[in-house]
Amino acid sequence: MTSELIVEADGGSRGNPGVAAGGAVVLDAGTGAVLAEIGEYVGTATNNVAEYRGMLAGLTHALNLDPGAAVRVRMDSKLVVEQMSGRWKIKHPDMRVLADRAAALIAGRAVTFEWVPRLANARADAAANESMDRRESFVRDLAARRD
Repeated sequence: MTSELIVEADGGSRGNPGVAAGGAVVLDAGTGAVLAEIGEYVGTATNNVAEYRGMLAGLTHALNLDPGAAVRVRMDSKLVVEQMSGRWKIKHPDMRVLADRAAALIAGRAVTFEWVPRLANARADAAANESMDRRESFVRDLAARRD
């Protein structure tokens, strides 16, 4: 039986563009247990680019944990959710590259995208902010601690 994972993803930029990072949290959908926290430091970028980078970091980690898992990506970025769901066009070239990378990563996999209110995305926001504060990327793999 295939497991289900949830990726909560966010991104932020202090200035637009400015110091930017994406953040993600990977959860076991059945138990709600946090399996990983990821901060993806981007450098100088827009908020939208940081949102995509957080989503990519979370998806990559989730699919490395369980390549056969169904994944629900939850984000407070309506832009990324609608673009990745195919309902909105992607006009900006930087985001097109990131969306194409994500599409290649999820091709043939059971991945869905869901918009959530900002308050429901606090863990991913915290990971993005931590990465911006540290000005470096990080991964806390908590799945190994559960064994």
